[in-house]
Amino acid sequence: MIKKKAYKPGAATIAQNKRIYHEYCIEQELEAGLLLQGWEVKSLRAGKANISGSYVLLKNCEAYLFGATFQPLTVTSSHAICDPMRTRKLLLNKFELNSLLERVKRGGYTVIALSLYWKNTWIKIKIGVAKGKKEYDKRTDIKKYEWQLNKARIMKHTNCYVAIHIGICYN
Repeated sequence: MIKKKAYKPGAATIAQNKRIYHEYCIEQELEAGLLLQGWEVKSLRAGKANISGSYVLLKNCEAYLFGATFQPLTVTSSHAICDPMRTRKLLLNKFELNSLLERVKRGGYTVIALSLYWKNTWIKIKIGVAKGKKEYDKRTDIKKYEWQLNKARIMKHTNCYVAIHIGICYN
């Protein structure tokens, strides 16, 4: 009998674009496949990918990923031409492509890469339709984040204070 490996939530993620959530307001998220070459899959298995600064360009009813860097490994075959910054085609169905085209044509929207991950044996990329945040939007997000941190500190302090008075302290 073969045992299945336990699922690890962060193990499937290859690369993330964390800065995007600060710079943009994500309206819609989609999952797309990638058309890759063999050396690119090997470099992704090694975790040598960077999608920060990458975006999706829609032309001729097709989607392409620009700006993603997949560093080639030194052990790959010498006859393959390895271009780390090449454009890669995204695999989306017609309905998804049409919805992306409508959003981008509306104005002010862009399609960006959010994360790159494994889904079973397939490499998937999560893309998002985003609108750029203004400076005041960023400031309100920072205020909300700082308030959440302060609230957690206050709750931790008051819970320990109450526990000390009761006679139980877990720290």
